[in-house]
Amino acid sequence: MFWVLFLLLAWAGVLIAATRLLRAAGEAAEPVDGPAAAHHDRHHHDELSLHEAAYLAGGPQRVAELTLLSMQRERRLLLAHTGWATVLDPVGRDPHERSVLGAFGPDGQEEVSAVRSAVERDPAVRDLADRLGDAGLALRQGAVREIGEGIRSVRRATLLVLGMTVAALCVPAPGTTTTMILCWFALPLILCVGCLAIARVEGHAHSAWASPAGQRLLVELGRERGGRGSLTAVALRGLRAVNDPELRAALACGSRGRIPRQRGY
Repeated sequence: MFWVLFLLLAWAGVLIAATRLLRAAGEAAEPVDGPAAAHHDRHHHDELSLHEAAYLAGGPQRVAELTLLSMQRERRLLLAHTGWATVLDPVGRDPHERSVLGAFGPDGQEEVSAVRSAVERDPAVRDLADRLGDAGLALRQGAVREIGEGIRSVRRATLLVLGMTVAALCVPAPGTTTTMILCWFALPLILCVGCLAIARVEGHAHSAWASPAGQRLLVELGRERGGRGSLTAVALRGLRAVNDPELRAALACGSRGRIPRQRGY
């Protein structure tokens, strides 16, 4: 019955990994208390701003895209399908707009990709993230990283189970059949596969930036004013909600590593 030791090792690895993943997921979903909770309650009564919704739905890049599109619609910024932006109104009305204008050179023209990157790194976005995190609407700092580490731990535990299964089959076990050993090792393997499947489904279903409370507010906002082509739709769904293909191409320039080469309009 020496193979039972391999089974115990497999179970130990699986339980440690599953516990780590569940703890990380639980901490990410844990409600806030104290002053942060009061700010959280305020958001249940007041609507999310568009920049808040954009961050919760798509992070810093979505905030940058929303700001650029908003300024373009107000004729304060010109975006060309060639990937260049031109300033028409040099006065910023909020910190995000000022971060956009600050990314332009003295000639008032700059690549959209460079402007977007500058907005993503601007302190205004970090302040926005901190406010949402304090309100319990955005995932806590490091929560996504901890969940990722938990998933990797479960994957390693899966490999451990498979290795222990092979080791157990290689050890002579009088009175024990191969089928019996495989059945016993199937139990921890099923637990590993189940954890990975749930993590995958939850990861696709939810934003990587919003907490469960933030996700609920995004759903409510989408139902109320998430019509196709609106700024709210862009905040929630990104560039695929932009109706104009040329404008969509301008905003997408450089987002997947492509740098526009042609300057002008």
